[in-house]
Amino acid sequence: MSRTIDEVVSLLWPDLPVEAEPLAGGITNTNYRVEVGGERFVVRLIGARTELLGIDRTSEMEACRLAADLGIGPELVSADLGEGVVVTRFIEGRIIAPEEVGAEPVVAELATALGRVHAAGKVASSFDTFRLVPAYRALAGQHGVAPAFDYETMAGTLERLAAARPWQPSSLCHNDLLNSNLLHDGAVRIVDWEYAGMGDRFFDLGNLAVNHRFGEAQEEALLRHYFGRVDEAHLAALRLFELASEAREAMWGVVQMAISTLEVDFEAYAGEHAAGFFALLETIELEESLRLAALVP
Repeated sequence: MSRTIDEVVSLLWPDLPVEAEPLAGGITNTNYRVEVGGERFVVRLIGARTELLGIDRTSEMEACRLAADLGIGPELVSADLGEGVVVTRFIEGRIIAPEEVGAEPVVAELATALGRVHAAGKVASSFDTFRLVPAYRALAGQHGVAPAFDYETMAGTLERLAAARPWQPSSLCHNDLLNSNLLHDGAVRIVDWEYAGMGDRFFDLGNLAVNHRFGEAQEEALLRHYFGRVDEAHLAALRLFELASEAREAMWGVVQMAISTLEVDFEAYAGEHAAGFFALLETIELEESLRLAALVP
C-alpha cells in the first residue's frame, strides 16, 4: 500500500519539525518540497504501475547520480524503491521560461549540458522509443483504451524511421525534456531522470526542440552548439526525432488513460501531441529526410 507524505516524512525525519508542500507539474508521480533542519528536499512518491511506462528505477538512480556528479542533476539523497519514495536535494533555481530555451545564451548552455550527459557513462537499461510506442499501444488495448487518432500512420512512420536509423543505445539520455524539468540556478540544471536510459542522442535533441516548439533558427542553433556545425543530415535527423518524440508523448498519454490514478486529462495530452506529430509530418519531406538521417553517425 502506498504511503502518504505525512507517513513518509515521519519515517525519514522522526521527531523533527517538517514542512511539506506539493510541487505542481508532476504528471507521473506526486512530488513535495520538504523543509527540515534548514535544508530543502524534493520527496517523490512514485506513481502506480510506472514500470509499465518503460521506467527502470535502478537505471533512474544510476542516471541521477551520474548527472549529479556532473553538476547538472540534483543530488540523490535517498531512495527506497520498495516503498516508492525517492528523495533529492531541492535546487534553489527557477524553471527556465519556454521562450528562453531556444534563445541565447540558454540554448548554448543546454546543448553543452546535454553533450556532457550523453558522454557521462552507461546505465543498465535502454529507452527505445521505436519499441516503446507499440508496447504502449498493446498495453492500452489490454485495458480497452484505443488512440483517438490515426495510430497506423504514426506507427508506420516510426517503422520507416527505425529501418533508416535503427535505435542506437550509445548515449545516456534523459528522454523527458519537458519545460518543468529544466531549471536555472546560475547554470542549467536538469531534474527528473526517471525515463533515463541508453539511447540515441537525437531523441533528446528532438525531444527538447519539439517540446519547446523550436523554429528553424532555434533548431540550427541547438545543433551548432551541440555538434559545432549544422548540415542537412543533422537537421533531417533532428526533425525525424521530433516526430518520434511526439509519437512517444501521444502514446504515453494513451497508456496513462488506461493505468494512471492521477487526476490529469491524459486524453487531452495524447490528443495535443498526436496533433503535433501530424502537423510536423506534413512539413517534412519524409523520403529525403530518411535518406539523410541514415547518414548521421
